[in-house]
Amino acid sequence: MEQQSDKLSVTASAVIWFGAAVSVAEILTGMLFAPLGWRMGLLAVAIGHVIGGVLFYLAGLIGAQTGRSAMETVQLSFGRRGSQLFSAANVVQLVGWTAIMIFTGAQAAAALTAGWSGAQTVWSVIIGALILLWLRIGMRNFSKINLVSMGTLFALTLWLSVQVASGEPAAAGQADAEAMSFGLAVELAAVMPLSWLPLVSDYTRRAAKARAATLSATLAYFCTSSWMYAIGLAAALFAGQSEIAPMLQYAGLGAAGILVVVLSTVSTTFLDAYSAGVSFHSISSRFGEVAVASAVTLLGTLLALVFDVSRFEGFLYFIGSVFAPMIAVQIADYFVLKRKPNSGEVDWVSLVLWLAGFVFYRLMLQWQPPLGTTLPVIAATFALTLLVRKLLPVSDGAAVHES
Repeated sequence: MEQQSDKLSVTASAVIWFGAAVSVAEILTGMLFAPLGWRMGLLAVAIGHVIGGVLFYLAGLIGAQTGRSAMETVQLSFGRRGSQLFSAANVVQLVGWTAIMIFTGAQAAAALTAGWSGAQTVWSVIIGALILLWLRIGMRNFSKINLVSMGTLFALTLWLSVQVASGEPAAAGQADAEAMSFGLAVELAAVMPLSWLPLVSDYTRRAAKARAATLSATLAYFCTSSWMYAIGLAAALFAGQSEIAPMLQYAGLGAAGILVVVLSTVSTTFLDAYSAGVSFHSISSRFGEVAVASAVTLLGTLLALVFDVSRFEGFLYFIGSVFAPMIAVQIADYFVLKRKPNSGEVDWVSLVLWLAGFVFYRLMLQWQPPLGTTLPVIAATFALTLLVRKLLPVSDGAAVHES
């Protein structure tokens, strides 16, 4: 983790975010879209990922152009102490994601090993240990090992896709069309890339070519995440599956299915744990990034052992309500207003703007607009930021960046 001078190539950037998108959680979320049917389900996946992907790119580009970590870019708009609110929220969400990923990965691996007594506990410990090992390897060697593991995952996922989609649509998939609205489905597709906004700059800050590496990361995540959702949707509609382990068994992936589950869980959760260390470092520098990341992994493993965290839609909405208005304020400040980096402790104007967006997001969840909640919240917070900053006395006329 200390090799911050190492530059990230365009290819390495794409490989990292391919690995981040290949996850059990994304397949499980795609299964929830089954009530919409195949065409409308895919349309919701595509629209949601376009919304989330654009925000993903803009957030990553800020880090790539400034050389700052994700939470350091937040300081540009919210001030040093103001950004700590989001750092803390990010650490919390990353602990949650670590627990969710380990739990779902262990649950699937346990089911694939005939569900022998204590299998899920054993697999939780194994996955947690592999993440700790990955953290000790470091970012430089991680990229090399990740290339091999991602090649394996790519081949296995191709096989899985063909097998799952080879059946005929199940009639039951069309029966309960009111179980999920189109707008809610779009939001569930958008919030998955949205959950990476507080992390993406932790990696793009090291990009050798800012725009190219950020674009490759965005496209890799957009395409692969959409693919994972489509696998889940196809499994529910064509194979009649609603859980990951039976789906892998249906596709004829026994031992290979375990490899898919474990590799995808470790590669994704590594990014969560590492970024938790980076975010915590912006709150306090008493502990190193690797030490905090290891502690987050241990805590996530413990939570996965103690709690059932297989249902996480509410968790996704929490992430969206916190980070969608945050990035809207940042985009307005950095790309349009070109404000100077905030050198103060707290920018109360930015925090009030964020709070307004947060409240609006929670209200919009109840209304379920046709294109999801994120898009109107981003648009409203962005416009409000521009309006308020234009009306306030100008105290910072220079640009945040030079690009």
